[in-house]
Amino acid sequence: MNDEKNIRLHAVISGRVQGVGFRGFTATAAQRSGITGWVRNRINGTVEAVAEGDQVSLEVFLREISKGPGSSYVDDIEIRWLPATGEFESFKVRWTG
Repeated sequence: MNDEKNIRLHAVISGRVQGVGFRGFTATAAQRSGITGWVRNRINGTVEAVAEGDQVSLEVFLREISKGPGSSYVDDIEIRWLPATGEFESFKVRWTG
């Protein structure tokens, strides 16, 4: 990928997204999309994801996580588009924060 065309997606997902395999689902979706970053549960019951890649790959990723795994339910996703930093080498599941 050309780093000059990469952007960053910061997403906070709310709904039934903890205790249902949502982070693992998100990591798999990121790997399929070829993007880097991380996902974690938040203390307030939401899930936070930061991902970097090209616009098309991030939009595909966003569509997938908006559906989530079968046992989840996504109520809302707060989205911010930011400049990419290039700091990630892969996509990881992080501890709750």
